[in-house]
Amino acid sequence: MQSLPRCIPGVDILEYLIIDDGSTDETTQIAREAGVHHLVKLPSHQGLAAAFINGLEACLKLGADIIVNTDADNQYQSEDIQRLVEPILNGRAALVVGDRGVATLESFSPGKRILQRLGSWVIHQASGVDTPDATSGFRAISRDAALRTLVLSEYSYTLETLIQAGAKHLVVEYVPVRTNPQTRPSRLMRNIPHFMAASTSTILRAYTMYRPLRVFTAISALMILGGLFWGLRYLYFYLNHQGAGHIQSVILAAVLMIVGFQVFLIGLVADLIGFNRKIIEEILYRIRRVEMDSASPLDREKTGQDRG
Repeated sequence: MQSLPRCIPGVDILEYLIIDDGSTDETTQIAREAGVHHLVKLPSHQGLAAAFINGLEACLKLGADIIVNTDADNQYQSEDIQRLVEPILNGRAALVVGDRGVATLESFSPGKRILQRLGSWVIHQASGVDTPDATSGFRAISRDAALRTLVLSEYSYTLETLIQAGAKHLVVEYVPVRTNPQTRPSRLMRNIPHFMAASTSTILRAYTMYRPLRVFTAISALMILGGLFWGLRYLYFYLNHQGAGHIQSVILAAVLMIVGFQVFLIGLVADLIGFNRKIIEEILYRIRRVEMDSASPLDREKTGQDRG
């Protein structure tokens, strides 16, 4: 708490909020003694994604115009908070993510560095957003972008929010940030296979939600191409008077092409459902904006001030 900035140029009111994710130690007491302005204590351990969304909701209710999120492992240097908020203050971005330079980060093992770079490339392909460091939790978000943020994953928020930002055409900017030496192992990642499985599941779910037609069309195309292959294979043998022994190729070709066409139809239906979801999200955004603005404790004479 002592190292956190007390003032940031362009921000009139600066306050700190801590999420106690059902801890059994003295987190709450220490936070209060350190002078934290706000404390949200969850009744039980709910995980990183739930802690993030609870913190986001609390900050919105408190009237924050810019929300800066950082992890509790002391990985990031608090002096870089100003770098995060600057693009939002200048109106250049709605979401700003701290780039740790994962390709060269010495605290990461070579395998983890490769996985981080691969994951960032995958998120770039899925979101359409330039993503040098997809898993960085050190980020700033504008009030309007926070109102539009929905986190459905139970594992982490970092990947899903980037795909969501890309789908909603929010401007995302990365700024270089520094890191502190690691003091303890990550509690989010048990091991590399667990990290890969959870991240892959999150990416596939989020991408399918926002790009359903692309996903189902790709699966459909693979099945139809497979059907064409087996169909042409049978045709080749048939023209060479050997078709009698390859009737199974016709059956397999028919099954693949029928299922491929059905998958494409499912994609069309999913795409139509996606349009309905966008309408619902827009309605939810408007409702949240009204609710949060009415719940804000800020006096109307402070309108126009930035609250971080």
